[in-house]
Amino acid sequence: MSDPAAAPTDKTRLRRYNWLAQYDRDRINEIIDAGIVCQVGYVIDGAPYVTPTCHWRIGDHVYWHGSSASRMLKAQQKGIPVCFSVTHLDGVVFSRAAFNHNIQYRSVIAFGEAELVEEELKREVLATFTDRLAPGLWDYARPPAEQEWKASKVIRLKLDEVSAKVADGLPEEDAEDLASDRWAGHVPLRLVQGDPVAAPGLDPGIAMPGFVRQFRY
Repeated sequence: MSDPAAAPTDKTRLRRYNWLAQYDRDRINEIIDAGIVCQVGYVIDGAPYVTPTCHWRIGDHVYWHGSSASRMLKAQQKGIPVCFSVTHLDGVVFSRAAFNHNIQYRSVIAFGEAELVEEELKREVLATFTDRLAPGLWDYARPPAEQEWKASKVIRLKLDEVSAKVADGLPEEDAEDLASDRWAGHVPLRLVQGDPVAAPGLDPGIAMPGFVRQFRY
């Protein structure tokens, strides 16, 4: 059981199922870094929104990017409160009792105020993001044109109010259920990576880069 006193703030302290809480920063970073897609919640003109987007982490900040014309980014660059979350589904748990069926997962949630990344740093962190997808990809691809740079924005969030929740076991069951003849257990789940597929019309003489052959999600 994670120590509730280790929660960065009262907002990030887990109250329900608090034994699943993880406040260790290395564990939190590991969960964030294991994914590419996050969800960002925010409010515009009194209406709530949750937007899925790509993310990456550098130190104590998480970053996401999008079009300069994006309504979401225009709002977030003003420093509005946001909620950042990442979830990985690891398995489905089958119990002897219907009430105890569950899932196995790793998740992180963070709160704070988003901020716009300035132009010079934007160019640096977008290169980091690209190479996070596949090391070497940034130098291999055509560099962005100035118009492309202008068409993109990067937002970041400081990981001050952040916690993780990890469910990786089986539920506790009543003694009478344990004595029944019903099956219980779990089915692990994972993403399966396929083989690389060349773009239509690609010259067959163009060799596949090493970062594609070696890519692992």
